[in-house]
Amino acid sequence: MGRHGWNSGARRWRLTALLGVAVAALALIVTLINTLPGGGSTAGTSRDGDKVHGTPASPPDEDRPEVGWGFTHTQYSADEGSDTATERVEGLLSKSQLPQDQAIMGWGADNPEPVKGRYDFGALDRRIDFVRKSGGTPVITLCCSPDWMKGGKSGVDNTDWSQASLETAPQPDHYADFAALAATVAKRYPDVTHFIVWNEFKGFWNNGKQRWDYEGYTQLYNLVYKALKKVNPKIMVGGPYLVMDSMDPRDPNASGTFKGGWGAMDQRIIDAFDYWNKNKVGADFVVVDGSSYTNDDELLPNEFGATDKLTAVSEWVRQQTNDLPLWWAEYYVEPADGNDDRKGWSETHRVAVQAAGLIAMAKGGATSGFYWNPEEEKGTNCAGCLWTPTDSSDGGKQLPMYDLVSRFDAAFGPGTKFETVSVAADDVPNVKVLATDKKVLVVNTLDRQISAKVDGKQFDMAAYGVKWLIR
Repeated sequence: MGRHGWNSGARRWRLTALLGVAVAALALIVTLINTLPGGGSTAGTSRDGDKVHGTPASPPDEDRPEVGWGFTHTQYSADEGSDTATERVEGLLSKSQLPQDQAIMGWGADNPEPVKGRYDFGALDRRIDFVRKSGGTPVITLCCSPDWMKGGKSGVDNTDWSQASLETAPQPDHYADFAALAATVAKRYPDVTHFIVWNEFKGFWNNGKQRWDYEGYTQLYNLVYKALKKVNPKIMVGGPYLVMDSMDPRDPNASGTFKGGWGAMDQRIIDAFDYWNKNKVGADFVVVDGSSYTNDDELLPNEFGATDKLTAVSEWVRQQTNDLPLWWAEYYVEPADGNDDRKGWSETHRVAVQAAGLIAMAKGGATSGFYWNPEEEKGTNCAGCLWTPTDSSDGGKQLPMYDLVSRFDAAFGPGTKFETVSVAADDVPNVKVLATDKKVLVVNTLDRQISAKVDGKQFDMAAYGVKWLIR
């Protein structure tokens, strides 16, 4: 989340209608509000952190560690905006029921515990309610931590939303406090049974040793894992959410053995993963994050060939973890510019490479993945978004990336059995293919029209075309 675009200054959700009410009446009103779903969430006032918030629309499948292919909510999403637009997105999502991930602090959520023992779950309540209303499987990422856990100030109005602060890990003597917060969140949302611990090892870099502080992260992970299982043994917990960086094979930190045409893995990442994997108290699924390009933004040998890295990493992780279900919490195939924007490709080009990336992860054994940042704040030019911004009544309309993600989840969700299909010899270098006994996804990797023959069917494909075949 952080390296690929974080969002600070989460928007406040306050009960401003109560202003001007007499103090005695205010106490009564707050009491009444606390009996309603989402009540007691005014910033800095709610102390009942274990309060159950809302009820699921339908019982979740608690015993399934895979959730499928969905997206992560970030700073701007369809839980706010024009009623017409947000309802349009709810209707769109209810048809596909994609899994949806939300962090507990930042990326649209307020500081959940600005003062120890005093909670503000207003924004998080709103996001989880949106997931419920839109029929998705809710997933919570347990990041980031309140300021007082990481050496900052305590207080409702003292939250530091700068990137440096948001990406700071809790201090070791507050790991137990963070685990307690995780348990409080789990109690508040009993229908949420999938939790990711932390995000991208934020704040866990050891400057002195010039490597990741994998001992510290694993200590935090284990405390959170135990706390969540104590709340409900059926809760599914996963980590370590490492960024699977790759680099030029000539780099001194490059792995000498884990490499391919896409580059070489960063040995420091491998070391961190190995430590967590050997010292974790348990895991129901394993989580990684990463891009097809190197840490120097090189697409080796090209944007489509580079997606082979996603297959290689997926296969490696599965081997190391004895085939634990694999999630990609974030995945990127288009390098960002200096503003962390990805607007250099046409939408047709972008969708084609994203489709190749999804195919690559699935071929490597991944069963779940989350597309990052479904919406921008306003306007109509939303490169790579899932739907148009919901700030106006004509917003919330489906975009090409939503069509890809939703169709991919429907065709290749958890439990899918893949099949091999025939591809004409001349077409093998030009297309990427993924198939089941019912559907085939074909991607044209060339910036020109081609005529392809796949699964015995001959058809034309436009430049960077994405085509679905019914078998």
